Parts: sequence; C-alpha cells; structure tokens
Amino acid sequence: MGGHARSSLHAVAAAVLLLHLLLSPATAAAAEPPYTCGAGAPPNIPFCDRSLPIDRRVDDLVARLTVEEKISQLGDESPAVARLGVPAYKWWSEALHGVSDHGRGIHLSGPLRAATSFPQVILTAASFDPHLWYRIGQVIGVEARAVYNNGQAEGLTFWAPNINVFRDPRWGRGQETPGEDPTMSGKYAAVFVRGVQGYAIAGPVNSTDLEASACCKHFTAYDLENWKGVTRYVFDAKVPVTAQDLEDTYNPPFKSCVEDGHASGIMCSYNRVNGVPTCADYNLLSKTARQSWGFYGYITSDCDAVSIIHDAQGYAKTAEDAVADVLKAGMDVNCGSYVQQHGASALQQGKITEQDIDRALRNLFAVRMRLGLFNGDPRRNRYGNIGPDQVCTPEHQSLALEAAQDGIVLLKNDGGALPLSKSKVTSLGVIGFNANNATRLLGNYYGPPCVTVTPLQVLQGYVKDTRFAAGCNAAACNVTAIPEAVQVASSVDSVVLFMGLDQDQEREEVDRLDLTLPGQQQSLIESVANAAKKPVILVLLCGGPVDVSFAKTNPKIGAILWAGYPGEAGGLAIAQVLFGEHNPGGRLPVTWYPQDFTKVPMTDMRMRADPATGYPGRTYRFYRGPTVFDFGYGLSYSKYSHRFMASGTKPPSMSKIAGLKAVETTAAGGGAAIYDVEAIGEEACERLKFPALVRVQNHGPMEGKHPVLLFLRWPNATDGSGRPARQLIGFRSLRLGAMETAHVEFEVSPCKHFSRASEDGRKVIDQGSHFVMVGEDEFELSFMA
Repeated sequence: MGGHARSSLHAVAAAVLLLHLLLSPATAAAAEPPYTCGAGAPPNIPFCDRSLPIDRRVDDLVARLTVEEKISQLGDESPAVARLGVPAYKWWSEALHGVSDHGRGIHLSGPLRAATSFPQVILTAASFDPHLWYRIGQVIGVEARAVYNNGQAEGLTFWAPNINVFRDPRWGRGQETPGEDPTMSGKYAAVFVRGVQGYAIAGPVNSTDLEASACCKHFTAYDLENWKGVTRYVFDAKVPVTAQDLEDTYNPPFKSCVEDGHASGIMCSYNRVNGVPTCADYNLLSKTARQSWGFYGYITSDCDAVSIIHDAQGYAKTAEDAVADVLKAGMDVNCGSYVQQHGASALQQGKITEQDIDRALRNLFAVRMRLGLFNGDPRRNRYGNIGPDQVCTPEHQSLALEAAQDGIVLLKNDGGALPLSKSKVTSLGVIGFNANNATRLLGNYYGPPCVTVTPLQVLQGYVKDTRFAAGCNAAACNVTAIPEAVQVASSVDSVVLFMGLDQDQEREEVDRLDLTLPGQQQSLIESVANAAKKPVILVLLCGGPVDVSFAKTNPKIGAILWAGYPGEAGGLAIAQVLFGEHNPGGRLPVTWYPQDFTKVPMTDMRMRADPATGYPGRTYRFYRGPTVFDFGYGLSYSKYSHRFMASGTKPPSMSKIAGLKAVETTAAGGGAAIYDVEAIGEEACERLKFPALVRVQNHGPMEGKHPVLLFLRWPNATDGSGRPARQLIGFRSLRLGAMETAHVEFEVSPCKHFSRASEDGRKVIDQGSHFVMVGEDEFELSFMA
C-alpha cells in the first residue's frame, strides 16, 4: 500500500479512535433505563415473578389493567401505568442498516451520539453472504442494547428488516430491501433477525429471551410509494395479486422470517391486496402468519395505516369499524393514535370486545417481557454488561467497511481500465455531485454515523494532485457546470465520475418515472469522457437500477462500478476497489432494465409474463425482454471457474422418484403429470434430498471473495405452466487466494427447490427434466411417473 493510501487510512483510523474515546464510559455516563419490577416493586406480584412462564405473567398483568389503561396501550406511544410501576414504552424504533434515531424510541442526542452505519441493504445483499448479514444483525442488536442500557432509549422494538420483493425498478424503497429474489430475501430476513435478536445463526432458539426485537415489514405485496398520483395509502393491489404470486413471490420472505428467523414482530402494510387492507386481513395476519407459520410476537400497523382504512380507503364505514377490523384480524398495536382515540367508542358500540383488546395486549406485553423489561434493572441482567463502549467499536466499523467492500459490483472493465495504479496515476480528476457529500453515502433510515468521510477526501489521500468538479448541483442535474468538469478531465491522468441518484430521486413516498440518469447527467458524463486522456471510470451511487446502456457501450468509459449507498465506510471501500486493494466480488441482487420497461404500469402486480398482451413479466425469474445487466451479474479482477463434482453430487435414484405417485395431469404444460408436494409428504421429501458438490477455482491474478450461485432452470418455462425461467436455490460466498481451489457442498431438496406454485397456490413438481446450474456447468435430474 502506497504512502498516500496509508495516510488516508491513518486519518480514518484516527477519527475512529477519537470518537471511540469520546464514547467511552467515562464520558458517556449512563442514565437510568426504563424498566419494571425493580427493587421497589410490591412483593408477590406474579407479573414480576421471573420463575413463572411468560404467558402466566402476561395474564396477571393484563388482568390488573382497567379498560381505559388497556386501550391506552394499543398505540406505538404507550403511556406509563404508574400505579403498577409500568413505564411508558415506544414501539417505533428503526435499525434498517444500523441503529437509527428515526422513529420515537431511540435518542442519539445524549452522551451517545452515533452508531455504526452499514451500507444500505441493497448493497449489503450484493455480497450474497449470509454470514456477513448475520454479523451486521449482531452488531445492531448489541448497539441497540447498549443505547438502551445507557438510558437513551424508550424501546427495544426495531422495525426492520424491509423484505418486500423489489418487484419494480422504479420503487423508491427498493434500496431498503435485499433485492428481487424471494429465496435470497428470505435468507437475509432469517439471519439478520437472528443476529438482532441475539440468536445463533441457525438451530433452535430460546424464544423467551430477546436482546432486541426485529420486525419484518411490510406484509404483504407492498412496493409502491407514489407513482403517477397513485399513492401507497390508497393503492389496491388487485391487478391482480394471484394465489400463485403470493405463494412463490410475495409471501416467502415473510414465511422464512417467521419460521427460520423467529422474528418477534411483523408490520402489516398500507396497501390493500385484492380489495382488503392487509392490516384488516384475518386470513393474512391470523391464519397465515400465526396459525400456519407459527408466528410468536406482535403485529404492528404501518404508521397511520389504521386511520386510512376509514379516512382514505373508505373500506371501513366508521372509525370504530376500522378499529374493529384490525383488532379482529390480528393486529396488536397501531403506529399512531387512532386505536387509542376510537377504541373506547368501538367497545361501547359493541364492535369489539374486551377479549379482542386482551388478545392484542398479551402479544405486546409478552414481547416486552421477552426483552427482559419486566425483570428489574436491565443493567443487572443478561445483557447488562453491554455498555456504551460497545458502540462504534473498531470491530464494528471494520465490519461496515467489509460490507461495503463485498457489496460493490464491477459492471464493466474494458481493457483493464481498473484497477488504477497508485504509482502511475500522478493526477486524478474526481467529478460528480456524489463525490463530496458523506450523507449521500448513507441512503435512508440512517442514524448518525461513527465517522464521515467522502470519496473525494479518501481519494485525496491516494493521489496528492486530486482535482474536483461537481459538474451538477445534485442528482437532478438541472444546474450544471460542464465546462469546469471538462477542464478538470482534460488536465489529469485519470478521471473518476461519481454519478447516480440520491434521496430526492428515490426514497419513501417517492418512486421514479424514468430509469435513465436524471437531468443532464448523461451529457456531463459523455462530455467528460470525450475530454479525458484515457477511458474514464464511472461510479454509480444509487439504490434502484438505472439504464446506463450509453455508458456500457461507450469505449471512452472504461469501467463502471455500482456502489449502492455504501454507508459510513463507503468512501474508503470505493477507493480500495478503484486502486486494487480490494478485489470486487459483488453480484447484482436486481435486474437492471432498459428505459423501455417504464411502459409497464407499476400498478400491475402480475409477476408472470403474458405474451398475448405484451406484458413482459417481472424480475429475472419471469421477465422476458432485454436487460442492461442481469440479476447475479458482476465482474472481478480475477477469473473464476465452477464445476460439479460427480463424486460428491448424488441425485436421488430413479427408484425413489419412480415410487412417487403423480397426482394429476395439467392442461398447461402439454398435459404433463405433476406431483403435489403436500401429497409426497415430509418423509419422502426428506429421502429425495441430495448433495451437490461444486469445485470453485480462482485463476488469479488476485485473492478475492466470490459468491457461488446455484440455480435451477426448466427447459420449457414458456409452456403456460407458470414456471420461472430459472430460480436461485442456493448461494455461498468464498474467499479464495489466487490459483486456490475450494469445494462447496449444497443440499438440494427437490420438494423445495424443484417445485413451483400452481395457479391455486399449491406447490407441485412437474414431470420431466430439471437442470441444476452453477456458472456454465449443469446437470439434469428427471422426474418421471
């Protein structure tokens, strides 16, 4: 590493150390955290008896409350019940990619004023590394508890992760999600939730104990903010949301969040699904989440989602009807005050019963007890040793850097334009509005980061003669200074442009109308590229995909990097990739569509293509049309190869398959037989599982971290059966030295991985060939009746 790079790293390290000292216990003195059942509590109160089961303790507490007190607890700002020693509680806190002071429960305005700010989720997802996702969740859980123990929180319930499938590239909140694949989103949900809640990455959990509480949102089929006047508050997802799409696209991430992650919270969404508001849908909240998936926790509405059921959607005729609809459906707490305001009149009018209220309260107080908030001073209990010295630690900030490094995707690298050489680049032009603003690295729902450093500041440490021109006022790029940028570009050895989007273009309540770069960005980029002495480097900071076909095909643009919103360490991570100190290995977690895709209405919820009408379908699984870049695409400075190893890949014998009974013949698919997964049964499904062993080699020249993606494809996905063209069934991330070889074993479950959703939502396996793919290699497994 060159001297300039070391000085940059030393500056960042010094800032980290200084902040860590400022946040040490000596200066971040703890205030009293709120809790119940302390030393002054009356003796022999069952709800304070830690030896009793939580449901017994909850029943005792609820029985002691008056009706007025009960109703008061049904809003996200739940007041104290002073006569019982129960403090106020604030349910709404945020921790999408780090503990945040958005929401009402966290206060980073006291001695602790920052928390580790990881990359926005869409970039973290690009690593395809569940262990990384889990460790980020762990850090968030630790820092959340530290803030609480330091007396700077009034709640430990965090409304993250956002696991809606990134269905449409224009969606303003797609940046918050793990991408467009339901399997990947479900895995992210499970391991992130486990990390936040203090569980192991896999295996059984102690559901009575929570370090912090995670909440999977927004249940379900929510992915529109404000598109051409259609807002999320009134949108009715009915064009249409089929049983088939619910089963294999919209609901699987939530099912995994509950069944595999054991999330303690779910948020129902603003939108209606086929006419019914999700927060008023008994089939969704009670039958599906609680009864079918075994959800154990609380269900919150999105903020003011109860009020809009009456006030905006007109689904409920009165405010009291809205209260009744949500409580009887299975919602427990309203983000907002609507249920608190109208609960008493709903009870008086006979639209709800006290038992409906008690049901909700049992779920709410159970979560607070699982968090240990009814066990006396939390600083003397299991998580009591987590103090302010565990916030913004060097280890946590190193993980933020690792996440940014591993997510960055190299989209183009013609003629070895990257990496840049520190010894050969004596002058560097840095151009673009995104180069010199640390806040733009953070995305949305961020908290105050531990450190702030811009890409420009870091690059100035790499190349002494670094010259900067913003070129545009912001992502809108409606005020330009192109001549100034051209002058800089023509005067230096190498040029790096930092372009893309910002939170004015994509965020909550803001969807895009176009997929091209806004304003005059393309003109600026092409003018700079024409003036530069050699092909320029384009770094894109954005959450959603952009159509940069012009840059992909322009020989004067040598390389393109996608860096998402890379968090507090993003500036350093980008510089390390540019100068070859880190080998990029990220893969796109979403399809990048051409501008022409904007002809498709955002309001059309169908996943599958309809050739008869020209509807192209959505996501890599069903889309039939041209792309700018594909899901899973990403280059590296190294070359990798993949090959199935026959010795370790052992599909089930034909006798096991032949023993299965085909249950029916479908008209779709040319009359081929299908096998109903439920009819096959758990035992037979277990016997069909088999290992697939993949040999992966890094052919050099650099060490790198490399995601291995395992897909299933069907040879006839266009036969009307509704099969995806291909489907991700497994992924693993490996770190390999140059010329190193490793073996990765995947467990393949035909009942899970070879099945598809039928039109009525059943899981079925089609007779015939199924191909398992990794890289360019594949093998066939045939199901025959």
